[in-house]
Amino acid sequence: MSSDTKITSQSSSNDLPNDTAALKEMVVTLLAQIDDMSGQLHYLKRQLFGKKSEKLNPNQRLLFESLYEELQEQQEEQTHNPKIIKGKKDRKHNGRNELPKHLPREIVEIDLPDSQKQCSKCDTIKESFDTEVTEKLEFTPACFYVKRYERRKYSCPQCHKEIEIAQLPPMAIDKGIAGESLLAHIATSKYCDHVPLSRLQTIFRRGDVEIATSSMSDWMGKLSDLFEPLVKRMHEIILTSDVIFTDDTKIPVKTNTRAKKIYNGYLWVYIDPNGHVIFDFTPTRSRHGPIAMMKDYTGYVQADAYSGYDEFFRTSEATEVGCNAHARRKFDQALESDPARGARMVGLWNRLYDVERDLKDENASHEDILQARQTKSKAILDMIKPILDRYQLEVLPKTPIGKAVTYALNQWQALCEYINNPILSIDNNLSERTIRMVVIGRKNYLFAGSEAGAKRAAIIYSMVASCKLNNIDPFAYMNDVLKRVSIHPASQIDDLLPANWQPLIQ
Repeated sequence: MSSDTKITSQSSSNDLPNDTAALKEMVVTLLAQIDDMSGQLHYLKRQLFGKKSEKLNPNQRLLFESLYEELQEQQEEQTHNPKIIKGKKDRKHNGRNELPKHLPREIVEIDLPDSQKQCSKCDTIKESFDTEVTEKLEFTPACFYVKRYERRKYSCPQCHKEIEIAQLPPMAIDKGIAGESLLAHIATSKYCDHVPLSRLQTIFRRGDVEIATSSMSDWMGKLSDLFEPLVKRMHEIILTSDVIFTDDTKIPVKTNTRAKKIYNGYLWVYIDPNGHVIFDFTPTRSRHGPIAMMKDYTGYVQADAYSGYDEFFRTSEATEVGCNAHARRKFDQALESDPARGARMVGLWNRLYDVERDLKDENASHEDILQARQTKSKAILDMIKPILDRYQLEVLPKTPIGKAVTYALNQWQALCEYINNPILSIDNNLSERTIRMVVIGRKNYLFAGSEAGAKRAAIIYSMVASCKLNNIDPFAYMNDVLKRVSIHPASQIDDLLPANWQPLIQ
């Protein structure tokens, strides 16, 4: 074994060039690869064992002299321009909170036995003067019931002709046992609560009802067909908005071939500021997905720095808006390998977020937002840019800090775009929060059974995400809309969209 090792080593040394310059170039390349792999190792170890928060401990910042000077400047500024610091309200808890008033009450009266109602001092019968109330929250498992439609038939008593019968009300699925509430429950359970159909089958079985997963899958397909016009309408509305937030995530899909292999498809989310959300499925992560969905859109598009968007921005008149959360996160990931530079940049980016947090707490108007960003945020960005330029010359590009610097500089114009328009956001976290439901869901159901199933999931995810963004119970929404969508006038389809549904119900 040792001889083999020596032979390999000798063979490798013979392959090395004799030129000193070439050797130096090889060493630099290998060092860059080591730095790159060390950065990946730090990232993976942190994902497994470290903290996920990107907040920087203020005490840690004091370890670095440069940051200490910045903190002193901030303290002086706060001294000359005092402001009320809005923190968490002091909540006085006088016992536990009352149970919701709208819940039905089951009254259980507990009275004294007759032997205890007589006064022991004067033998007088005691009288009730007050009632002590103790409330406990109870639970009844979800139960099935059967809605039975009985329609009388009529005919002429003389000729026994012209038989008439009342028509059934509109139903989501005409020929099937599933009512609208059951369909809404299955869709909410899978696409909102992330419960796979196989687990739902087990849950239903506990209620003495047997429903095959294949039947539930077919029902979800018919549900997506009913919701598809609503999703198409939301797509049209999103393309007319001033801003589109977008992101993507993978979804494993089983092929229809005999091998039944699984490949990674992708779900792309598109959101407008008015609470409309749509998902789109593509079998690959190519640039054709966003190009096809946003077409000739000319507004602002907030996304991460994925290269798949580059062709869209190159060929369209849309304005790219970067995600400062992504930029800050890369410096946060570089803290272990380069704590001084990483902490300095995370601290500066946190100051940008402090400005946004104050504006949100003050419920600032568009004019105030624009003014604050043009003064405070722009000053911080003007401080960040020269530091990035200097770091680019000091660090190796393959190190975590080098990658963070390169990302920020390549995206600099897009990262600064938000300060020029008050309707824009500092980051793309809205898309990331929305797409998280897909990430959690795929951990439970593991994969989509087919591309058709993935497309159906995209449609139902669109409805559920729109409901959540508008603070609507997805079950209540789908239970109501499924009863009306098939007969609702096409000219009034906007009334059934989640963003408009709440006023309609009220």
